[in-house]
Order: sequence, then C-alpha cells, then structure tokens
Amino acid sequence: MLNANTYVTSQKGIGGTIRNQYEDFYVEEIPEVIPSGEGPNVYIWIEKLGRTTLDVVLDISRDLHISRKRMGFAGMKDKKALTRQWICISNMDSEKQMQQVKDLDIYKTDFLKVVRGRKKLRMGQLKGNKFKILIRDLDDIEESANIANEVLKELQTTGVPNYFGWQRFGKPRTNTHLVGEALIENDLEKAVGRYIGNPSEEEHEENQKARQAYDDGNLEESLNLMGKGMRYEKMMIRELIKDSKKGELTEKSYKNALYALPKPLQRMFVHAYQSYLFNEAVSNRVAMGIDKYIPGDIIIDNEEHIVYEKTPEEYQELMDSFEANPTCPLYGTKVPFAGGAVGEMEENVLKKYNLEKSDFEVPKMPRLGSHGLRRSMRFQVWDASAQATDEGVLCEFSINKGSYATAVLREIMKVDVI
Repeated sequence: MLNANTYVTSQKGIGGTIRNQYEDFYVEEIPEVIPSGEGPNVYIWIEKLGRTTLDVVLDISRDLHISRKRMGFAGMKDKKALTRQWICISNMDSEKQMQQVKDLDIYKTDFLKVVRGRKKLRMGQLKGNKFKILIRDLDDIEESANIANEVLKELQTTGVPNYFGWQRFGKPRTNTHLVGEALIENDLEKAVGRYIGNPSEEEHEENQKARQAYDDGNLEESLNLMGKGMRYEKMMIRELIKDSKKGELTEKSYKNALYALPKPLQRMFVHAYQSYLFNEAVSNRVAMGIDKYIPGDIIIDNEEHIVYEKTPEEYQELMDSFEANPTCPLYGTKVPFAGGAVGEMEENVLKKYNLEKSDFEVPKMPRLGSHGLRRSMRFQVWDASAQATDEGVLCEFSINKGSYATAVLREIMKVDVI
C-alpha cells in the first residue's frame, strides 16, 4: 500500500495472490438506510463485476437521459471485484419511470432488487462492508489458514492500521495523488498533463500511445487513440480541443478540462494526495503503539466527534473497547495537530514534503481545496475467520466504512496487496 511502512502483527506472512479472478474478491455493503418500499425515489440493489460505482451510475444516467446529480450512492466499491451496493435515483414518481429502471440493461451489472424509498441516498450512509476474499497460490493451504486465523484474532483485539489502499491512488497507473500534488502546487497544466499524459509501461500499449500523443501536443491524435477505458481522459481532452480552436490553451482551458470531470472524481485528486501523506503519518503513529493512548493524541468516537477531557486511563478504556480511536491528520488548511510527540511527528511529515497547511487552499480551484480533518488511525475488524479451500484460503470479515480490506490482507500476507 502506497506510503504504508508499518505492520502490527508479527506472524510470518502467508504470501499468495488475490484478485486472480474478480469473483475472488467479494464486497457487500452493510447499509445504514434500508428503502421502505414507498416514496418518490427508486433504490437499486446492484451486483457489479469489474466496474467502478461511478461507471455504473454514469451508464444509468445516460440510458435514462437524466442528470448524474439525481443519483446517489453510499460509497465507492472496488472495480476489480464482485460487489453489491445500493444506488438511488431521486424523483422517479411514476410507475412508468419505475418500469424504465427495471428494463435497463447495464454492462456487467445486475439489478437484484428495485424498490421505492422515501429518503435520498447520500455518500457515507453505510455502516461498513462485508468481504469474502480468496487468497490463492499458497505453498501450504492448511498452515496458511492457521496463520491467517492467528492474525485475524490479533487484529480483532488491536485494530488494523487505517491505511488508504491502492484504489485511492490507482493501479496499474498510480497517478491520482500526483494530480493532487500538482493542484496543491497550483499548477493546473501539470495536473491535467499528469492525468491525460504521462504514459505508464503497465498500461495497454494503445493507452500509452494516446498519452504520449498528448505529451507531444497532438490533442486530436490523442483523442483518436484513446480506448474505452479512458472515459474521463476523453471528457477532459474534448474540452481542451474545443478551447484550442480559439487559440493557445490558457490556464482557464486547463481549469475547464478539470471541471469537465464528474465532481466525485474532481475531489478525488487532492483527497488522494492527502491520503498519501496520511498513510505516512499512520505508519509513524502505529509504530508508537496502535492500541496505546499517547498523551497529546486527538481521540474521536465512532461518530467521529472529538472526545475531550478524559484521563489517560479513560482514553485507554475507550480504545480497548473500540468506542474511540486515536487519529492522524488528513492534512488541510484548518486541520489541528495533536500535542506532544504525536503532534511533532505530524508536523514533520509536512516539513518532509516542504508543505504548509495553507497549500491545501488550492486558490486557482478553491472548490477542490480542503480544510482537512482528523481520521482514525486504526479500524475495527469483526466476524473474522479464515478457512482452507481447494483453491486457497478464504478470508471473511467485516470492517468499518471508509476502510480498506487490503489493509487486513496486508497483515495476513505480508506482501504488497492490490
């Protein structure tokens, strides 16, 4: 995991591989909002394979000829996986509209339920996610299952380092945080170039050619070379081509290209760079003791409210029961630092990258800037078990929303997990 440098379990890693098939990685949303069966909004319980949540949402809005803004979901689910989650379409009052939804045929996506709901579904309205993940290519499956169970048992006691996984940064082309870094530097041309250009050898050859054409200044050629997987690059480059017909590309041209993207993706860039820095802070804080209160820690409860005026012993009791957790900063303009040794560590992470809090204002595109916040540096895992199968070790567990299953697998496998 990018910029994640610390383990909390001491067992030998079992190695192995995941996602050999998308079906090996199963994710099911644990919803906070259950549709009532009545109301003006339509809820769809989808099962998708090998697609992002945003891809499915855009396909639905396209086929229904409605605005993407009328659609909501609680969380982004893995692309390289078999996943289930709720998607909500607002203001679909008539039975004709309901039938139009039921008649949709979306690529690699099944509609398991279509029901009405009173409230709209918003980002973050989920309790967590259940996972069933098969680890393959193991030397000794039985022994590996035993080790996996030992690790899971320990993690249920200590918690898991709350690292952001590779999905936040992109794979095989890890550049989302680099676009965010360019935005923090207020260099919009560089941000656009890092997203559209900057070819990676791990990509399909045609995609590399498309990106190289962009870097060479050949916008039309770049667009013509772009494959189906470059949906968002096409959105951006069409804006640039339109502006280029008026003359030289300007800073406004690059701003328009970024604003051509769906808003969740626009916001992802700076978030990804914050996540990159957060992972480093978590690595450092975990090394101080993942389940130990340290004077100066900023502690939050499960509603993400800061817990004040407790004794060190009371803070430790709250941590032991997972009623509260220490935090690390998602760096931003207004995020507070912890006190004592923890706060000194947090400030040193910023200094290492020659950054200040004010850099996260992004004055040229303030909508993409961030005040920052405190995020738990560990998360709880429950209902965890591992069993040997003919194909490998099947791990099952549930975790808090916003946390990554790969952080759990990283402790079991002790290898880089994507």
